[in-house]
Amino acid sequence: MQYFTLCPAPSALSHLVYKLMKKKITTYKKAVEYLYSLQKFGIKFGLSKTSNILKAMGNPHQGQKYIHVAGTNGKGSVSAMLESILIKAGLKVGFYSSPHLVRFTERFRINRKEISRAKTVGLVNELMDAINPSQPPTFFEATTAMALSYFASEKVDIAIMEVGMGGRLDATNVVKPLVSVITNISVEHQDFLGKRLIDIAGEKAGIIKRGVDLVTGVSQRQVTELFEGVCKSKKAPFHRLGREFRFRSKGDEISYFGMSRNMKGLKPALHGRYQHRNAALALAATEVLESKGCNLTDENISEGLRDTVWPGRMQVVSHDPLVIVDGAHNPGAARELASSIKGFSYRRLILVAGIMGDKDIKSIMGLISPVADYIICTKPDYYRAADPRRIMAQVSAAGKKGEVVETLPAAIARAKSMASSKDLVLITGSLFTVGEALTILDPVKYKRDGV
Repeated sequence: MQYFTLCPAPSALSHLVYKLMKKKITTYKKAVEYLYSLQKFGIKFGLSKTSNILKAMGNPHQGQKYIHVAGTNGKGSVSAMLESILIKAGLKVGFYSSPHLVRFTERFRINRKEISRAKTVGLVNELMDAINPSQPPTFFEATTAMALSYFASEKVDIAIMEVGMGGRLDATNVVKPLVSVITNISVEHQDFLGKRLIDIAGEKAGIIKRGVDLVTGVSQRQVTELFEGVCKSKKAPFHRLGREFRFRSKGDEISYFGMSRNMKGLKPALHGRYQHRNAALALAATEVLESKGCNLTDENISEGLRDTVWPGRMQVVSHDPLVIVDGAHNPGAARELASSIKGFSYRRLILVAGIMGDKDIKSIMGLISPVADYIICTKPDYYRAADPRRIMAQVSAAGKKGEVVETLPAAIARAKSMASSKDLVLITGSLFTVGEALTILDPVKYKRDGV
């Protein structure tokens, strides 16, 4: 997900953006510069601006088929599994996700192929023609409109739309999907979504549409009751993990027991025991799609899970030493990471931690520190990154050994120099940290926009 600091839109900035909009953009660099300039307009919840832009574009999203995915953690993994399964079934599948790890074009892909730079430029010009200069959109509103236009113009069979933040007033909520998925709910972004868990759940429940099936993995009683009540009022079929569908893990394989399909010996490509839960949610969503006319076979499903690609989540980057990157950026994700990393074989774990300043650093480090033997506190080259000394304070409070290394490249070099062939280097704390780490560890495959 991509979040930006809430701030006013100064008149000088509005004038600058208006001047940019009057000129046709001809290069990819200028296109992404324009889009990033919209970050200054912060977060503004609501659907009217996105709807108005889409209307000016000819409402490309209407009459299209979608899967809508929300939740605190696991949205991207569930979406990537669905993407892979549907591709195996021979469908042309769009996937809109955020944030990107390295390149802006990662946000829009069709059958795993990122949008081209040339098409990005064309979409930005289309977007600029549709925007009312006196009401500039936020970055996320703009990119969501671009995604919907792109998928419609490319005539995808179905598009997977990942929610940015919350759900009810998220820009992606302009679509009416075939199935809605809410992975789980925990406390996050309280300044925007509400202080209490039930308030946050209410915002995410906003993606539930009249007559559209909901698949969910929520387990808290109050949240379950809320979702069930909303589904009942909207006559939306309700499918909950542990009731309508279940799964059982055995090693790195799972068995799935669904509404109409049971399968054994499934082996998800994504590492981590928590991915078994995500796989069950994806499979339940496929069952809903089948009930609406989508033809899927057991082979499509098993091969799709085995072939899922979703970088930055328990991703093994190299061996000797073993290096793993994971974008865990909240307490729930840190807890799952700490549990799952124990499934790897290693002598000593050297942790490289870079976290955003607006995150719950104390809780994240409290959950991940116990599995580490040594912790290097650092920061990615991003304005929201926390001072590594704040992270180190939590390391010291936990009685763990560690040090501060100011930059991520130096921190990674330090960790690798300390590690033996039997050790594990784990880089985590933020998708921004992971994205930068990938450009350092594999600069050929993970090239930045400017390279």
